[in-house]
Amino acid sequence: MKLVRTILFPFVPIYYLVTWLRNKLYDLEVFKSKSYKLPIICVGNLSAGGTGKTPMTEYLIRLLKDKNKIAVLSRGYGRNTNGFVIANFNTTAEIIGDEPFQFYSKFSKDVTIAVSENRQEGIEKLRDLKSPEVIILDDAYQHRKVKAGFNILLTTHDDLYIEDIVLPTGNLREPRAGAKRADVIVVTKCPNNLSSNDKRLIEKQLQLHKNQELYFSTIKYSNEIISKTETISLQGLKEKKFTLVTGIAKADLFLEYLKSQNLDFEHLNFKDHHNFSEKEIEELETKQFIVTTEKDYVRLESKLENSNLFYLPIESEIDDKEFNNSIIQFITNFKR
Repeated sequence: MKLVRTILFPFVPIYYLVTWLRNKLYDLEVFKSKSYKLPIICVGNLSAGGTGKTPMTEYLIRLLKDKNKIAVLSRGYGRNTNGFVIANFNTTAEIIGDEPFQFYSKFSKDVTIAVSENRQEGIEKLRDLKSPEVIILDDAYQHRKVKAGFNILLTTHDDLYIEDIVLPTGNLREPRAGAKRADVIVVTKCPNNLSSNDKRLIEKQLQLHKNQELYFSTIKYSNEIISKTETISLQGLKEKKFTLVTGIAKADLFLEYLKSQNLDFEHLNFKDHHNFSEKEIEELETKQFIVTTEKDYVRLESKLENSNLFYLPIESEIDDKEFNNSIIQFITNFKR
């Protein structure tokens, strides 16, 4: 894959020019962005996956759901349907995509979950059908037909967008200058012991604009794994040899964490949003004990008869009250 990306380097200037020009035309209002009379929060990134959008969206849901009527709108990547769909009790990961189905599985009592390739249509239908007070747009930073009121841009600690170039050789969906649209930039997947000096160095690298705020988040791993029928302590895995299955953009941190717990496992790694074939499912059925990510679990749970399928929950943690305050203040100001 690295060789292919290197060979494709001559296409980098073309991709750069096309995405830069598109953004410029939106900035000049030649292409129109639509604003809405309700608070819309966009969670996104410049990189092509793996920055922690799903944990961040869940963080926002937990922060806001008790005092606001929330809707989450995703594209529904990898689903086998088209158009606008609102999740209900008949919904599956195949119908709305794995990440939206994960949101629905955890927050269906508190939040409306919907998918639509056309975010304008999705927002308007949500507004007509559910009257949400706040809409969270999942992975919509490049969807400039909608002008969100608050943009949260994510970049990972070990792969800052400032150190990358655009596709197809790099991982950026658009030039680094696109970061200027963000109200808040969150450096995700930080080490727990990240020092103040390290934070200052990152802030200097990112060259924030005066109106932007910078925050740092870490991944919190649960001390339990969960299946349909039971919960087992993570330490209980030390007595088992298991199979780790991952189909996410960047599995390195997840893998390193499990290794740090001195666990004995084999690792089967698949591409992000992988659609497991019948042959692969048959192979997984032969495994005695499987641990996977929450995103992979929602795709595998209905396909595997093997009852020994567990997932390890994770959450984003931001040890800075100002981040929460900035979100709440945005919504408060909008409602006045």
